[in-house]
Amino acid sequence: MLVERGLQAMNVELVSDAYAIAANYLRRSGAIPDTLVTNERLLEIIVKLLQHGELNKIRLANKAIGRFEAQCGARAVA
Repeated sequence: MLVERGLQAMNVELVSDAYAIAANYLRRSGAIPDTLVTNERLLEIIVKLLQHGELNKIRLANKAIGRFEAQCGARAVA
């Protein structure tokens, strides 16, 4: 999943951990379905945050959740 996107090996665990935290929260809140399928939009947000220098997995997850929810809110209003 992550290696094919060209991430450096040292960041795969960070992205994986941040994704797990964010996806777990979003599943419990009902924002994403409770499936084993990777949410591409959430993963893309996390990767972009990582590329912009965020290296703390908790902050990475929290920022990704905020952006994901903001995007969903914007789409619901439109």
